[in-house]
Amino acid sequence: MSATMTPVDAPQPDHTERRSLLRRLVRPGAAALSGYLLYLSFPPRPLWWLAVPAIALLGWSLHGRRARAAFGLGYLAGLGFLLPLLIWTGEEVGPVPWIALAAVEALFIAAAATGIALVSRLPAWPVWAAGVWILGEAARARVPFGGFPWGKLAFGQADGVFLPLAALGGTPLLGFAVVLCGFGLFETVRRVVAYRRSGALPRGPMAAALLSLLVPVTAALAALPLVDDSAEDGTATVAAIQGNVPRLGLDFNAQRRAVLDNHVRRTEELAADVKAGKVAQPDFVLWPENSSDLDPYRNADARVEIDRAVRAIGVPTVVGAVLTPDTGKLRNTLIEWDPERGPVNTYDKRHVQPFGEYIPMRSVVRIFSSDVDRVRRDFGPGDEVGVFDLAGTKVGLVTCYEAAFDDMARDTVTEGAQLISVPSNNATFGRSEMTYQQLAMSRVRAVEHGRSVVVPVTSGVSAVIMPDGKVVQKTRMFTPDALVAEVPLRSSLTPATRLGLWPEAILLLLAAGGLGRVAVEAVRVRRSARAAAGSEGSTQER
Repeated sequence: MSATMTPVDAPQPDHTERRSLLRRLVRPGAAALSGYLLYLSFPPRPLWWLAVPAIALLGWSLHGRRARAAFGLGYLAGLGFLLPLLIWTGEEVGPVPWIALAAVEALFIAAAATGIALVSRLPAWPVWAAGVWILGEAARARVPFGGFPWGKLAFGQADGVFLPLAALGGTPLLGFAVVLCGFGLFETVRRVVAYRRSGALPRGPMAAALLSLLVPVTAALAALPLVDDSAEDGTATVAAIQGNVPRLGLDFNAQRRAVLDNHVRRTEELAADVKAGKVAQPDFVLWPENSSDLDPYRNADARVEIDRAVRAIGVPTVVGAVLTPDTGKLRNTLIEWDPERGPVNTYDKRHVQPFGEYIPMRSVVRIFSSDVDRVRRDFGPGDEVGVFDLAGTKVGLVTCYEAAFDDMARDTVTEGAQLISVPSNNATFGRSEMTYQQLAMSRVRAVEHGRSVVVPVTSGVSAVIMPDGKVVQKTRMFTPDALVAEVPLRSSLTPATRLGLWPEAILLLLAAGGLGRVAVEAVRVRRSARAAAGSEGSTQER
């Protein structure tokens, strides 16, 4: 007689194992989600406030975790943030460079997350943890190959309530405030939940949590008077030319003289508009980075074209060009072009872009991407700060990628710049979010140093930014255009400019202090354990 399996005898799904698996996936999922929320807080979306709950969620993921687990969770957060943020790096060269860059940069966030988990056991831990985050950003901004600061939390706050803190302590203090507020939010919620469960509310820890949440916002409001767009040194009428490019992508300048011709044409059209009384006569004109696709010192036809355009507008013009000496490295150069005397001054870009303007470890990188050979000849860096005197206005020069580095803009202001120009070439990155991310950096720099910032870009978005970070004029992408605006000139220095590296140094010391306390406590616990073990052994021998 055969046995029949009843419903009771049938195998039942192991709900316990499923629940256990889901519980194990909650924190990794939350960490990855926190990174993605950080990405969503960046331009072109006006969702700057998302950074606070994103950091709070990361704090929940990391709080009380062991170092190894925290590193993995931090790496997931880093990938969730940087993979979508940096997708434009693969616009023309495919996914390998994009994924490799995000994977490497995420290691810095993973390392910071490890430190955050360690200090989360300390009293007032949000303060220590925010310092550790800035330590991670500081490291990422310096190594390897000169660093890659893209994605500093400060650069997502151009529209945010915390922005005035840039004038007080630069991007380190601005980023610190955002992170402190986020961790403070998590700690406040954690304490309230614990109170509802147990009925006990420790006043000291709760007060520390609330202060971590509220002090950054209060400090930002208190710093509002530092944001000033008054014209201390009068005004200047500036023109920014966006000539556009013949095609998108890495080969934007492959057609001989096409990029130059576009900028010459748009400048001559501006001159005609000025003559017709349609727009004001500018005091000087700013062209973008790489606006001349030929070296005007070596190509007579390029020199003639530039000279004709500058004479037509009749004022000093800054021209971006690639200089090609017979020997040595190329130079990404801005040339001051006088309508009567021609080229009279130059600035060579100081912070050239690895894997874009020069290829480190070329033979190794070639294994992963043959596109490295599109950069046949490396660019070399300049070594002098760029400040041009254009018709009596001192204009600081920060070329494209340099805007991401704190010292590049600050150096021009301490050297006397009354206005900052950030000439850029974003044609390589198509219609991606890159140009909006970079524009946000320039807005933060405007507030940080109390200067008007003009951003001429080959293909857009070009913009005119006031010292309070507001954009008063901008172009559309891949459209020839010219912006003409009267902007305030200023010579006073914000506290951030005067303090220089000190705010970051103080925050790094704070991080070191927190990590040091953890290390000291770990040594103490280890010694106590050894002493207890030794005492137990002696007792057993007796």
